[in-house]
Amino acid sequence: MTAQDYKAPASVDRLKLRAFAVGGVALVLAVIGWVIKPEAFYHSYIMSYMLVLGLALGSLGLLMLQHLTSGQWGLLIRRPAEAATRTLPLLAALFVPIYFGMKTLYNEWIDPTKHNTLSEMQKWYLTPKLFIGRAILYFVIWFALVLIFNAWSRRQDVEREDRLLRRRLKMVAGPGIILYVFVLSFAVIDWCMSISPHWASTIYGFLFVAGQLISSMSLMIAILVMLASSEPLASILKKRHLHDLAKLLFAFNMLWAYFGFSQLLIIWSGNQPEEITFFHSRLYGSWGLVAIIVLVFHFFVPFFVLLPQDVKRSTRWMPKIAIWMIFMRLVDLFWLTRPEFSLGGVQFTWLDIVVPVALLGLWLGFFAMQLQRQPLLPLGDPKLAEVTSPDEH
Repeated sequence: MTAQDYKAPASVDRLKLRAFAVGGVALVLAVIGWVIKPEAFYHSYIMSYMLVLGLALGSLGLLMLQHLTSGQWGLLIRRPAEAATRTLPLLAALFVPIYFGMKTLYNEWIDPTKHNTLSEMQKWYLTPKLFIGRAILYFVIWFALVLIFNAWSRRQDVEREDRLLRRRLKMVAGPGIILYVFVLSFAVIDWCMSISPHWASTIYGFLFVAGQLISSMSLMIAILVMLASSEPLASILKKRHLHDLAKLLFAFNMLWAYFGFSQLLIIWSGNQPEEITFFHSRLYGSWGLVAIIVLVFHFFVPFFVLLPQDVKRSTRWMPKIAIWMIFMRLVDLFWLTRPEFSLGGVQFTWLDIVVPVALLGLWLGFFAMQLQRQPLLPLGDPKLAEVTSPDEH
C-alpha cells in the first residue's frame, strides 16, 4: 500500500477544471454586480462567504472529532477533510470584500449618529479596528489548528509505528474542538449577529457550529461517492461506510434543529422587546414563508428521507441528499442574514445566485487542488486495515 496507489483519480481533476470554469464566469458577473449594485452585492456576499467558510471549518471540526473518538467512520473522509481545511488561505483572502463592505453590512454600529442606541460595552467592542483585529486573531487560531493536524497526519504516514504521535493527535483534538466552537461563536457574533447589534443570543454560535457540520459532512459524502466511482476507492467503499456517515449527517441535522428550536423557545417565552425583534422580522410576512421552507426542507424532509437504512446506504441517493443539504444551508443563511436589510419583505436579486456560485466554484476548485496533493487515505493510521477490509458488517 503506497501513496502512488491512492492518488486522486481523474474525476478530481475534472471537478477542479469545471469548478474553476463555472466559478470564474460567475466571479466576473459578481464583480460587475459589485460595481453597479454594491449594497446588493455585499448582502449576497456575507451569506455566501459564511457558506464556504462552513465547508472548511466544519471539516476541521469533523477532523478533530475523528481523531478524538478514533472512529472508523472518519478514516475514509480524513484526507478530503484535510484538503478542505487547507482552503483556509483562500477564505482569508475572500474576507477582504467584507472589510470593504463594513459600512453597508454593519452600518448600525459603524454610523456615529446611531451610537446613542448602543450600550457602552458595544461602543467599545464594536469598532472597525477591533473588528479587523479579532478577525485576524480568528484566522490565526484556525490556521494553527489546520497546520497541526495536517502536518501530524502527513508525519503519521511516514512514522507509522509512532504511538506517541497518535496519542498527540487525540490529546490535541479535545481542546481543539473546544477552541473551534469558542472562536467560531465569537466570529459569527462579529460577522453575522452584529448586523443587528440590538439583538443577542447565547446559542447563536452553536447554531452555526451545527450548520457547518451539516455542510461539511454533506460535502464529504458527495466527494466520497464521487471518488468511489473509480479506483482505488471503488473497491474500498462499502455500504457500511456510507451508512455511518449518513447517520452522522442525520444526527447533525437533528442537533441544528434542536439549537434552532431552543433559541426560539427561550426567546419566545421570555418575550423581551430587545430579543423578539429577531424572530418578529423573520416569522411574519414573506419572511415567514422562507422560515417555513427552511423548517420543511432543511429539517422535516431530510429527517424522514434519512430514516430508512436503505437510503443511508445508497450511493445513488446520498450524494443528492448531501447536495440538497448544502443548498438548504445557503437558504438558512439567507434567512438568518438578509431580513435586517429588507424588513419590508423578501428581496431576491440575481446576485443571490451569482455570488454563491462564484465563491463555491472557486472554493471547490481550490479544494480539488488540495485533494490531489495527498494520498486519498491516511496510510499510516493503524485502523486503516480494518476499514478497508472486504468484510461487510
